[in-house]
This record gives sequence, structure tokens and C-alpha cells, in this order.
Amino acid sequence: MDDEPSAPAESIRFDRVELRRWHMNDLDALDRATTESLDTLLPWMVWAAGHNRQATADFLARTHDDWETGEAFGYAITSGGAVIGSCGLHRRIGAGGLEIGYWIHPRWTGQGLVTMAAAALAGQGFRLPGVDRVEIHHDAANTASGAVPFRLGFTEVERFHVPGGPAAPGEVGIDVVWRMTVDQWHAAQPVSRPTRAAGQA
Repeated sequence: MDDEPSAPAESIRFDRVELRRWHMNDLDALDRATTESLDTLLPWMVWAAGHNRQATADFLARTHDDWETGEAFGYAITSGGAVIGSCGLHRRIGAGGLEIGYWIHPRWTGQGLVTMAAAALAGQGFRLPGVDRVEIHHDAANTASGAVPFRLGFTEVERFHVPGGPAAPGEVGIDVVWRMTVDQWHAAQPVSRPTRAAGQA
């Protein structure tokens, strides 16, 4: 369709979270949030073991480039203006698909905020041309991560042993794949859909 956007909104509000596109001036806030979250990130995120300020700057630069090429759309998860985590849509599961990734500061867990962020991303993803499915992947041992797609009505479609075994210390090397199709998303008719923030077209 001619009115389909080529990229998601740069700022999205959903319930108690606001997602906004990462920018280089987020370096201090992201570096601080990541450093304070390392105890919960290290078991699951391979990149966390190499975290430092330069790695954070490199991430922000890469996120900018990926957005411009359409390979990925990375967002800060914020609440009350504070950066409390990171999430994004990634074109790494084949044509027609987007994968959602996320993490949140441990101080903000247990409030449903990641679920809100993932719902916002799914809604935006299905607005993009050619997208017929959105997936969430996680290690089988990471039950907290798996609770997000379950709550949103995703369907578990596959479990497989990762070639080479676990990559992070908390993992068991079994990848769990959850999927939501565009037809399932629209049929669910969520009460609250992600919207562009004020000032967005």
C-alpha cells in the first residue's frame, strides 16, 4: 500500500512506557543503565561481558546505521523520561519477518513494562510493508524473557539446540521461538494499540 511507512515511528507511547529511537546523545544514560544491569544481563547477553563506554558508543553508532539501512530499528525504553532499557525490531529471521529483542534495568522488572514495549514494537512492525510475522527468540532457561511473548498471545513454534551450544553462562543452548502472524495480531484486536507520539506523522 502506498501509505505504508518504510520505517516505524521514532517515538511510540504504549501504556506506561515510551519508546524512542536511540541517538548518540544517549551515551551517558545507556552506559549507566547497562552498567547497573550487568548482573542480570551477563547470564543471557553475550555482549554484556565486553561492556564498557566505548562498546556503548559503538552500539549507538551501529544502531543509527542499521536504522538508516532498515536492517534494525533500535529504541530506548523510557518511563517518566528515564532510560530504563533497550529494545528493537531486527531483520534477521528471513524475508517477511522481524525479531523483537529487549532488556530492562532490574529496578524496573515485574511491572509489565517489557511486555508493553514488545506490544508496541509488534504493532509498529506489522505496519511495515511485507512483514507477515514477528518473532521473539530466547534461551529455554530464560523463563522471564519467555513470559513476554506468552502474555502477548504469541505461539511457541519451535525449540532447537543451538549449534555450538550455550553462548552465555546462564543458557542451556536450546532456543525457543515464539511467533505472531499479522492475521493473528489483527484478529486479537488489542484494547490499546501502539501509537505515534505527538508530533509524529
